[in-house]
Amino acid sequence: MATLSGHAVPLLREWVAECPRLGVARAMLALATGAGLSDEALREELVVAYRDARAADARSASLVYGVFLYTHRQFRLTADHLVAHFTRWPGDEVAALLLDAFHACGDAGYRTHGDALAERQYALAGADSWAWTGRLAWTRAEQGRAEEALELAEQALARCPRAGLAAHARAHAEHELGAGPASTAFLDRWLAADPQAIQVKHLNWHAALQSLACGDFTDARRRADEVLGRADVGMRSATNWRLLLAGQQPAGRCDLGHVRGLLAGPGAMAEVFHTFNLALALAVESATDDLEALARRAAGDERPDYSDVLAPVVQALSHVTAGRPQAAVDLLTRLGAQVERIGGVRVEREIVQDTLARALIDTGEHARAAALLHERVTTRRHHTYEDLLLTPAASPGDPPWPCPS
Repeated sequence: MATLSGHAVPLLREWVAECPRLGVARAMLALATGAGLSDEALREELVVAYRDARAADARSASLVYGVFLYTHRQFRLTADHLVAHFTRWPGDEVAALLLDAFHACGDAGYRTHGDALAERQYALAGADSWAWTGRLAWTRAEQGRAEEALELAEQALARCPRAGLAAHARAHAEHELGAGPASTAFLDRWLAADPQAIQVKHLNWHAALQSLACGDFTDARRRADEVLGRADVGMRSATNWRLLLAGQQPAGRCDLGHVRGLLAGPGAMAEVFHTFNLALALAVESATDDLEALARRAAGDERPDYSDVLAPVVQALSHVTAGRPQAAVDLLTRLGAQVERIGGVRVEREIVQDTLARALIDTGEHARAAALLHERVTTRRHHTYEDLLLTPAASPGDPPWPCPS
């Protein structure tokens, strides 16, 4: 599973079939396939796994309990449990699969604690552990320490060329560095060796962002159309919104009826970043009324991340689509660093900054927009995308994109 191999799930199924009373095997299969199971089926599988794991040994029971918490989205409890687990079993590479729980909490304190935990485990396991080297590379990438992340990712990939988290961390680091064609070439080579890799869609999305960075908009659209399907609303919309902000034609859009159906479903407001992605899908379609309704819904939510962060971001998107850039500037400027609470990772949240930069340009505040993107333009080798964000529309008052048909 640490390699994100397309063979992982079939092999896990074989493992469970051969060792049906091995609790860890059953738990790993549940971790890999849980998104496709009902809550009841997932719980049943993990109850059986935990029973068998307890009969085996304490470490197995602890691992399965961690998987149970993680797959039921109890991220704070998962994080707390992992602290105790690594105290007893330092350097446990299997437990490392659950470390994303610290970031999924949406709490800066937990995130910092999780980063420190990854650093300690790497130090204990040593540089020969490609799994922990890849994990630390991911940590450094999320800390914005791109050069360090890239070096660590390359070390992990040298020891295990199929190290999936290291490949993903390299993609994040190279995004920060604006690697452009060099990054897309690496991702294409890595995916060609395993076309069924678990993250084939997500890594192609990263490649599309690199194509955007160097101005190859045709390739960005091709990847969105050929790789991302109807269910990939978030990645498709994030690609298209960037294309539109840069004044380019989007790839094939999501079906607006499908997006509205998702917003009406039970999981629409289950996770703030998921809801944000649905808002991006509405923005791509210039569905201003839908965005305003979603903003009101988020503002009335008792959870602070929804009412205090998501609501103004969605409202800002509605202002942009309605041709009211100054109102969008006011909302997004007030939010500042609080945007981190919208969830996701650095690369994914960056689109909010892109939107603010575009809105600043559309209000004639070129100096503020340039200052906002200064670090990106000066540190990224390829920054055609950023240059286009800073390019005024052809006619004053015109949106930077063609109106959707």
